Amino acid sequence: MSDDTDIPQTPAANEDAPGAAEFAVLQALQTEVAELKDQRLRALAEVENIRRRAEKEKSEASQYAVSRFARDMLGIADNFARALAACPPELRSAADPQIRAVLDGVEATDRQLLKTMETYGVRQVETEGKFDPNLHQAIAEVPGGDKPPGTIVDVVQSGFMIGDRLLRPAMVTVARRGDGPVTIDTRA
Repeated sequence: MSDDTDIPQTPAANEDAPGAAEFAVLQALQTEVAELKDQRLRALAEVENIRRRAEKEKSEASQYAVSRFARDMLGIADNFARALAACPPELRSAADPQIRAVLDGVEATDRQLLKTMETYGVRQVETEGKFDPNLHQAIAEVPGGDKPPGTIVDVVQSGFMIGDRLLRPAMVTVARRGDGPVTIDTRA
């Protein structure tokens, strides 16, 4: 024989039981609290994401703010390099002392310019070893002699980076496979 008094009933199971309305209100409030907690946590996470993004943007803005100026300075660095390349070391030693003094001044100015650019995060692209299309621009393939194919043979123009961004690729010549004739693509 079954007696209904043996089964415990919650107030929600029996709508006529005393406190059923209060229990329903309590459940509604608990649901609302849970939703508000979730909204609060999501809002805090969003604020934290915005803060991180703003810090990153601020850091990048300060790091890359000199990019345009640095690009303009690269022309000056190129002119110093061309001036120094125009007078090879064997001619310098035979040159007049005044000319040597001018060349020494040009070298010192070139070193100071590159050092100052490095202070602001601008550095030359490494051009030793293998050709990297992300950092180098191949302008020609030449016989490599003892260098393996795909290796940089000569640097025509230095490349520069600022932080982890490429300002200008290094223009290089690359050792080609085999020693056959040089082929030039004229379809471009």
